[in-house]
Amino acid sequence: MGALSITGIKPGSTSLKLTAGKITKTVPITVLSRNLLSYGPAEGSGLTVTVNTDGSLHVTGTATGQWMGVLWTFPCTVQGNVILSRPTSIDGLTVSVKCLDADGGQLGTQVIPGNAMAVPAGTVSLRFEILSSEATPTAKDGDLRVQLESGDTAHEWMRPDNTSLRGGGVN
Repeated sequence: MGALSITGIKPGSTSLKLTAGKITKTVPITVLSRNLLSYGPAEGSGLTVTVNTDGSLHVTGTATGQWMGVLWTFPCTVQGNVILSRPTSIDGLTVSVKCLDADGGQLGTQVIPGNAMAVPAGTVSLRFEILSSEATPTAKDGDLRVQLESGDTAHEWMRPDNTSLRGGGVN
């Protein structure tokens, strides 16, 4: 049995025209973002995050303490290796993704920018976090572009498909 792999250049709807002999069929196709993150507006632990028109994140405020910030939890839709990249950053803030089991417990180590890792067996959801790494947090006002994608090579940043997931603070 053969296989067909189609890669889109940008997310959206299109169609594929297939012809076999005298039979032609047009198939609708939805191209999804390679960015597997889901996020949206969030507020908590002193930080406020909004989504810019290009899908990047705008972070303002002062975290209430070290390792405090905002997070989003969403279903895991990937298996195998993933890589986290951060083409833009804000000094004093760190980003990571944690793999969670059905009870919300962390599986394996967290995914940090630049390191590819295998998604552990039993992972049902992912938690994307933006946390202060400063012992005494300072005020922030800047934009972040963060991408989680399949494989072990980071590509150019792409807006995720879901930028309306509500986030919350880390307690």
